[in-house]
Amino acid sequence: MSLRDEFTNCESDVRLDGKVALVTGATSGTGYEIAKNFANRGARVIIASRNTEKLEKTKANLIESTGNPNVVHRQMDFESLKSVRAFVTEMYTYEPRLDILVNNIGAIGLEDRLTEDNLNLMMQVNYFGTFLLTFLLFPLMKLSAPSRIVNVSSLALILGHIEIDQMNEVGRYSNFGIYSNAKLADVLFTVEMNKRIQGSGVSVFSMDPGLGKSEFFRHYDDGFWKSALNTALLIFGRRLHRVATMSVFLAIDPRVADSSGKHFRDCAEFYSTWFANDTNLTCSLWERSKQLVRIHPQEDWETNFLYY
Repeated sequence: MSLRDEFTNCESDVRLDGKVALVTGATSGTGYEIAKNFANRGARVIIASRNTEKLEKTKANLIESTGNPNVVHRQMDFESLKSVRAFVTEMYTYEPRLDILVNNIGAIGLEDRLTEDNLNLMMQVNYFGTFLLTFLLFPLMKLSAPSRIVNVSSLALILGHIEIDQMNEVGRYSNFGIYSNAKLADVLFTVEMNKRIQGSGVSVFSMDPGLGKSEFFRHYDDGFWKSALNTALLIFGRRLHRVATMSVFLAIDPRVADSSGKHFRDCAEFYSTWFANDTNLTCSLWERSKQLVRIHPQEDWETNFLYY
């Protein structure tokens, strides 16, 4: 089977004129290709990342390559919950709707340390930041329904393990172990969120993008492994614009309208983990995540009747 045939099921001619799509980690790699795909379909595209200079260049590139001038860039640093909340405030100030949220950001090789929020850096960038952003934007997406959330996970989740009271510790797990735990958490929070938003008109999916031609291991300190792993990705990885079609498929295609809460790979439902069936674990993870990112009473749409 050719690479193109492998993604045949992902193709869709759905237009997004009048729709608003937000993509995190969009200044390079798959995130850039996802944003480009949305822009080509006529959407208003919001790209988010922590590097302002890269955001400005990416915005210019997207406008030039797609001919769509409706591209907005906003700074957000997942290492800071304050930054995530500031970004969300901007969204509610300037955006009357949000139809698509693609939580694409992910990183490996970061330091094993606590952030200013007293969270493990790797867990915060790969999971807690995504959880907070998604939780806070849900009311806007409910107002824009039908709308969709796509959480980009990884096959590494199969090596993950969630220990509710220890998942935020420093020095307990290897770097890859923390990454695996975070990507497992992304899937479990997808499952739990789906249960809690039934009837809202918002769908939430998780997906495994496979390996793409990128420099994903660029943060590694070990020069040999950084070079070896990135070289392997560039040789054996899938072309990024094709990988992007998987996230786009979940964000727009009518064929998955009734598949909220499911996990996907290559645009088809795919087994994730037996942990996804552990209702006690998914519920505990959700509640503990709300505590760790310090959801305020006025932010909590689960208890604040003004949101429903």
